[in-house]
Amino acid sequence: MDNLTIFIAITSAAVVIQAGILVAMYLAVRQTTARTEALASEVRSKVLPTIEMAHSILTDLRPRIETIVNNLSDSSNMARTQLARLDATMSDVLDRARLQVIRADELVSHALDRVEETGDLVSKTVVSPVRQFSGLLQGITTGLEFFFSARRRGRDGAVQDEMFI
Repeated sequence: MDNLTIFIAITSAAVVIQAGILVAMYLAVRQTTARTEALASEVRSKVLPTIEMAHSILTDLRPRIETIVNNLSDSSNMARTQLARLDATMSDVLDRARLQVIRADELVSHALDRVEETGDLVSKTVVSPVRQFSGLLQGITTGLEFFFSARRRGRDGAVQDEMFI
């Protein structure tokens, strides 16, 4: 046998082996395709109706959801506006209260200063002369008591009973 026959035999065997491999690959791909088609049909039968139902529910709910979102947005804007107004009002009230407290403090301080000045003035103009006058009267009273007690005793030192009217 010559080389050409051996070469043809080896080539034929290689082609037969390749054909066998291709047939095996075809059968494997066909089996995989069958499984994929079965899985796809199961997905279509189970998942697609659920997706369609969810889509129809979302389609029905979309206007309601948009209304809710718009209402929430409007409410949020109104609340923000009202809070801004409340903040401005409270700031104004606090500023006015602060001014009134300052005024009241100044008024009380001024009144206390006046009371202190008046107390000092009364002490200087009334209490001091009254003390002096009281001291003078006490001195006169003591002198008169001494003078009258000396008259009662008489010249010899004995106490005389006289009635003074």
